[in-house]
Amino acid sequence: MIRASSVALVLTLTAVPALSAQQAIDRLGWMAGCWEQKSATRSTVEMWMGPAGGLMLGASRTVAGGALRESEQLSLRQDGEVVVYHAAPSGQTPTAFRSTIASDTLLVVENPQHDFPTKISYRRVTADSVVALVQGPGPNGMRGFAVGYGRVRCEGR
Repeated sequence: MIRASSVALVLTLTAVPALSAQQAIDRLGWMAGCWEQKSATRSTVEMWMGPAGGLMLGASRTVAGGALRESEQLSLRQDGEVVVYHAAPSGQTPTAFRSTIASDTLLVVENPQHDFPTKISYRRVTADSVVALVQGPGPNGMRGFAVGYGRVRCEGR
């Protein structure tokens, strides 16, 4: 009886870290779906799959004047207690950023060794709006830009 209890205890204790490690990425489910920033001449759409198996996959595309201007393959992957954001912009080497905050309203990822950006944040403003802030070093100190996205239907995007 003691041996069976010991085995059950070991199995229970080894399962707990895996469950807590999943929690960080699971809190980012609010990012799932399609998001768009649109003007008269330019449209950027960013799409995210919901969290499953410790992974979220994403992509973005910017079209201006009917022509592709930028594209990017993205992923969020659980790595221990942090979430790692992988970005592969069109024509550039993929870069990894590690989360410093991963909550139900905010994701902040950083890579101080990267040229630009060194910090990327996604903030949930409402259920249907997100602001992405991209920051890093510039010639006169820190520089950055914000992208405000509204939720859109994913069909045909």
